[in-house]
Amino acid sequence: MSIANVIKSNPKLKKVFHWMLIPPNDFRPRWWIRNFVNPFFHKKGKGTIVRYRTRLDLLPFNSFSLGAGSVIEDFSVLNNGVGDLSIGHHTIIGIGNTIIGPVQIGNHVMLAQNVVISGLNHGYEDINISPSDQVVTTKLITISDDVWIGANVVITAGVRIGKHAIVGGGSVVTKDVPDYCVVVGNPAKIIKRYSFESNTWERPVL
Repeated sequence: MSIANVIKSNPKLKKVFHWMLIPPNDFRPRWWIRNFVNPFFHKKGKGTIVRYRTRLDLLPFNSFSLGAGSVIEDFSVLNNGVGDLSIGHHTIIGIGNTIIGPVQIGNHVMLAQNVVISGLNHGYEDINISPSDQVVTTKLITISDDVWIGANVVITAGVRIGKHAIVGGGSVVTKDVPDYCVVVGNPAKIIKRYSFESNTWERPVL
């Protein structure tokens, strides 16, 4: 049995280990974890830029990778506490984005400002317990290559966004988006789809 499995299977040991990683009543890792432990576990490609005011809530027990030539702008928050987080090559994470794993983002993706991508959900079914104390569930969000996501978009857990898809600003994406589609609205719906027969973007037939 691995060390990780031993820790997870022992509640007391798990509690101690959690305290070592994260201060009480906090959600970000301790300073020594961020600066001296994470660099040995997480991968960053050549030429990446992570702005000074980016908040990296990254822990060593889940993976994080940032591809070559990618940029994370100021005031963004990246969190892998409940799931792996992968960002591909030459991808731009715009100002003020929040990305909570499990999330997989492809290559040459553009995220505009204030986008929220969260693979995390809190339970709410038991009315005797606050949702903040209920069981956490996760579902992988996948964003394929060459995607453009507009400002103030929300992408919910479990969604897949296909290759070269465009998500209009302010949209809430609750269902999968096919390849080569433009979606807008709350909930987001397809307004255009690329036709390889006519080589044009066409509106769907109602």
